[in-house]
Amino acid sequence: MLVLRHPPARADMPVALTIGNFDGLHLGHRAMLDRLTQAARDRGIASCVMTFEPHPREFFAPDRAPSRLTSLREKVELLRTLGVDRVLVCRFDFDFARIGAEEFVERILVRGLAAQWVLVGDDFRFGARRAGDFDLLARAGGVHGFEVLRMASVSADGVRVSSTTIRERLAAGDLGGAELLLGRPYSVTGRVVDGDKLGARLGFPTANVRMEHNRPPLMGIFAVDVLGIDERPLPAVASLGVRPTVKEEGAPVLEVHLFDFERDIYRQRLQVRFLRKLRDEEKYADLPTLIAAIARDVENAKKFFRSRDHQN
Repeated sequence: MLVLRHPPARADMPVALTIGNFDGLHLGHRAMLDRLTQAARDRGIASCVMTFEPHPREFFAPDRAPSRLTSLREKVELLRTLGVDRVLVCRFDFDFARIGAEEFVERILVRGLAAQWVLVGDDFRFGARRAGDFDLLARAGGVHGFEVLRMASVSADGVRVSSTTIRERLAAGDLGGAELLLGRPYSVTGRVVDGDKLGARLGFPTANVRMEHNRPPLMGIFAVDVLGIDERPLPAVASLGVRPTVKEEGAPVLEVHLFDFERDIYRQRLQVRFLRKLRDEEKYADLPTLIAAIARDVENAKKFFRSRDHQN
């Protein structure tokens, strides 16, 4: 898969294109990508996804922007597994935000990408001040010779699939409900980095997994499994939070305690899948009380895995 970091001045081949943030790559996104890749195969052209970094809402109002479900790297890797040929990552800055709708079509879609087939969502807007909409894009397609289609929303179990709903379910601890809309367990991928070794001093050594963003969509203590160490997922318990017992103010940290595990995995890139929320993060009066709580978390996570394995 080819990843482009800026729109080409001139296209080297025609594409079938879809445009969006695609945060989370949920079931609705996957339905769009299925149509995209099929359209590209039918026409003998490349499939292309245009996305943005940062998210436009992060650029304009970083304090009010929603939590990310996927980092850019996670998004690109998911697009690769879904068979997309090209990803255009447009850097969203003041210059990009000032591009008018007509210029966006002519400079990027027509000259830069040679789009022959374009699929957008039912709430699609584009161009400076979000002035462009589906009707404008369809008229431009008639002028420049590309086909424009609109994708209706996708529902799962009677619920409209959206990144917003997934964030709400994760924040509420409803990991099963989030998984239903994502089509997979929610996960965080990151490299193991140096921590303060507090877990080891307390008797529960942890892998400190570096997150790409400091505003995760969920917080608390979780039963998780970990990919990237062995061929099979390894069971673990994870804490994702600010550790109020040991720090007054701190950024969220993802710490993972793997059961009966002693290997050095420093610098390895891991995928942590969140399977069951055990409890909210709490502030304890002292370290002995914290140690007792961690021991209960470990036992409750192990009970979860024993129950799951018995059901399977």
